[in-house]
Amino acid sequence: MITSPDNDNNRDEPMVFIVIAKAYETEGGQPIDLHVMLTAPDDDTAVRLTLNALSEEGFLEADLDQIGMITGAPDEEPHASAYQGALEGEVAIIRFA
Repeated sequence: MITSPDNDNNRDEPMVFIVIAKAYETEGGQPIDLHVMLTAPDDDTAVRLTLNALSEEGFLEADLDQIGMITGAPDEEPHASAYQGALEGEVAIIRFA
C-alpha cells in the first residue's frame, strides 16, 4: 500500500510567491507600484495574505496584477532581503515610488 503519493509537486523548500500590484493609500489617489514576497502553501492563500498585509499597512485598495513563484534567491536588493524575510515568515512589501 502506498502511504504518500509519488508526485513531482512535492517541494522540500517553502514556496515563495511574488505578487506584483498597484495599491492606493487614498481614495482616488495615485497608485503605488509594489512587489510583495511571502511564503504560502498555494496561490489562493498568497493572495489572501497579500491583501491582508496591504490592508494592515494602510492601503485602501489594491490591484493585483501578477502572481508567480520565485525558484531561487534573488541576487540584488531590495528583493534579496525581501526573499529572506519571506523565508522567515514575513510578508515583505517593496514599494516603488
